[in-house]
Amino acid sequence: MSQISQYHERLDELNKEVQEKKERNDALYAEVLDLRRGLETIEERARYELGMIKENETFFQVLE
Repeated sequence: MSQISQYHERLDELNKEVQEKKERNDALYAEVLDLRRGLETIEERARYELGMIKENETFFQVLE
């Protein structure tokens, strides 16, 4: 019976490690999404507020 108890303890430890790593991965993923969105926001503001364009892009201005 002692062997089974050891296995259960080890399994609990591994489940705890998995949960901690999952939480860490989720936090990192959220950070990556925030960074990506931040870059998109910066690019959008540069385009619309400063009139900037990327290299090799063509700018068209439509006058009405």
